[in-house]
Amino acid sequence: MKNIEFKVGIVPKTSEIIEVYDSSGINRPTKDSERITKMYANSNLIITAWLNNELIGISRSITDFCYACYLSDLAVKSEYQKEGIGKRLIELTEKEIGKETALILLSAQIAMEYYPKIGFDKIDNGFIIRRTK
Repeated sequence: MKNIEFKVGIVPKTSEIIEVYDSSGINRPTKDSERITKMYANSNLIITAWLNNELIGISRSITDFCYACYLSDLAVKSEYQKEGIGKRLIELTEKEIGKETALILLSAQIAMEYYPKIGFDKIDNGFIIRRTK
């Protein structure tokens, strides 16, 4: 993984986050920078991947650090995908939350085959009330 540096607890500039999201293919409200800023202000576990001071990957979670962790976002710039960066961001998330904490996520349709490959089990006992926008 080249000279990629991973950092825990750093909140990048909103413009950098939007650049990663737009490149990665993740569907987020990137035209609404205020909303992206608010998403990060209200998350309590952020792990980033950097190459030469360029943000190339990010994971954003909400957790209590003892029972459950919701992995809200996992995004890697397209040119750095398939290099193990996403997997490493998840490994670092697991390290931060500890073994007694379940790691839960909702997958984008295009990533449904990715998560089982890196150790996630598919579950069928979930429900959602969808957001309005």
